[in-house]
Amino acid sequence: MVDDAAQAARTEPGETRGLLSAADIRALAERLGVRPTKTWGQNFVIDPNTVRKIVRLAGVGPGDHVVEVGPGLGSLTLALLPQVAGVTAIEVDPNLAAQLPATVETFAPADADKLTLVQADALTVTSLPHEPTALVANLPYNVSVPVVLNFLEFFASLERVLVMVQLEVAQRLAAEPGSKVYGVPSVKAAWYADVRLADRVGRNVFWPAPNVDSGLVAMARREPPTTSASRESVFACIDAAFAQRRKTLRAALAGWAGGADKAEAALVAAGIDPRTRGERLGIEEFAAIAAAREAMGDTPRA
Repeated sequence: MVDDAAQAARTEPGETRGLLSAADIRALAERLGVRPTKTWGQNFVIDPNTVRKIVRLAGVGPGDHVVEVGPGLGSLTLALLPQVAGVTAIEVDPNLAAQLPATVETFAPADADKLTLVQADALTVTSLPHEPTALVANLPYNVSVPVVLNFLEFFASLERVLVMVQLEVAQRLAAEPGSKVYGVPSVKAAWYADVRLADRVGRNVFWPAPNVDSGLVAMARREPPTTSASRESVFACIDAAFAQRRKTLRAALAGWAGGADKAEAALVAAGIDPRTRGERLGIEEFAAIAAAREAMGDTPRA
């Protein structure tokens, strides 16, 4: 069904071959009474070239079913739909969720049947109507890391990820051991995938313009490290190591391991110098430490 808000936007100047222009977005927002909120981290993409770039860098095609978190007014959704088998859009804002199907029907009627809408908080989603092969999204900055990690955990079908996040977060996710910004997100993301910073995005492509630049993070799913330790155990080790990142691992892991001596024993068994700091280790080393600690018999603390 084509509604008045979408049709009004359709007739605004700046229409670009089925994509939303800046004028289209502002017209839609005005008709709906939408004001982007900080609570839900809303910054709408108003530049068609940017959404085209995101789709291109995502490397998705006719065989992909994409999950999009936070579609907002539909800028990226409209760019994705013609290229893929289907898009499952997860939107927490009930006003925006109600509008999205009508916008797609107006701007991309030939692809409207490819859209599946889920009104929900993405952090609570553990199953979907379609198994996604790719996560492609302009993520709300305030939940970007947990959303990515949760989807990689719960959806083993995800083969690739391309998300736009705050540049600082993008750099952290893609950081290598030894980098100043290397930390918990870097190591946990590496459990699931090879991660890289795909591009940078300026502030002027958003409405409202954020106070920070953005980055595009690309992830390619791979097998986790070979280890006898569970993912939960490895992640608990990572959390402990970076909770006191300036301390040596012998000291930082003492609480997790049940004492500094046990931490040292696990580190030595894993081939790690106990005087090393967590920021020097990759995911394979953390997996080895967790496995060594489990092999000692006591259950490490979460």
